[in-house]
Amino acid sequence: MDIPELEKALEDIPLGALRAFDTLGSTNDEALSWVDSGCPDFSLVIADEQTKGRGRFDRKWITRPGTSLAFSLVLTPSPAQVTLLPLFAPLAGIAIWQTLKERYSIQTEIKWPNDILLHRQKCAGILVESSWIGPTLRGVVVGIGINIHPGSVPPPSNQMFPATFLDSVASRPLNRFELLASVLQAISSWRQKLGSQEFFATWQANLAFIGEKVAVAQTPKPSIIGVVQGIDHQGRLILKQADGKWVFIDVGDVHLRTVGEALEKENDHVG
Repeated sequence: MDIPELEKALEDIPLGALRAFDTLGSTNDEALSWVDSGCPDFSLVIADEQTKGRGRFDRKWITRPGTSLAFSLVLTPSPAQVTLLPLFAPLAGIAIWQTLKERYSIQTEIKWPNDILLHRQKCAGILVESSWIGPTLRGVVVGIGINIHPGSVPPPSNQMFPATFLDSVASRPLNRFELLASVLQAISSWRQKLGSQEFFATWQANLAFIGEKVAVAQTPKPSIIGVVQGIDHQGRLILKQADGKWVFIDVGDVHLRTVGEALEKENDHVG
C-alpha cells in the first residue's frame, strides 16, 4: 500500500488515528482490538489485502490486493446515539450512495439492511460490530468493502447475492484513496444527522425493492414474503403480506432476496 498517497488523500479528513496494512486478516478484528485497548473516535483501519475478512453471518470477505477498498472506521457514539445503533449501517450506506452519485455520477440503491446495489448487483457491503464492557458501549466499528476493479468480485460459486464492481460503469478511472476520503467525509457529515427526518427521507428514497415482493429469510424460522413498503424510524423493514398484514422486521439474523432468488436458493438445497 502506498502510505504517502493514502495520507495525502486523507489530509483533510479529521481522523482520530490511522492504521494501514499491506496484508491483514480482518480490518474489523483489528479495529475491535484497537477499541478494547483504547483509540480515538473516527480512527481508521485499512488493508490492501484482507485474508480473513467477513460479512454478516460470518461469510468470507476476501480482498485481493489493489482491487477494492477494505476498511473499518471506529465511531464513539454520544449517549444519545447509543439508542440509534441500528442506524449505523444505513449511515454508511447513505454516505456511499451519496459519494457515488455526487462525485462519480453512479446511481446506486441501498439494500436493507447493509448493501449497496449497482444495477441490482452488490458493489459494496457493510458490517457493523460493537464493543461493550457490561452495559457500557466502548465503540462501534463500521466495516466497509467496496468493489472497484474486476478482481474484487468473487467467483459466482462464492456469491450469496449477484456482485459487480464500480469500474464497470465509471466514466473515468476511480482512485481508491480519493473514493475513501469522499466516503469518510460523507459519513462525518451524515453522522450529525443520524436519526433525523432528512436521514430517514434519504434512506427511504433510495431503498432498493420498494413496491416489490421479496423474501426475508430468518434463521431458523421460515421466510417472510411480502411487498416492501419502506423502513420505519427504528430502521426496521416494513413488508405488506398477501393477507394485508404489515410486518416489521428487525436487523438481525436475516437476509433479503427477491422472491425468485429465494426460491432458487431453496431449490438448490432440495435433496
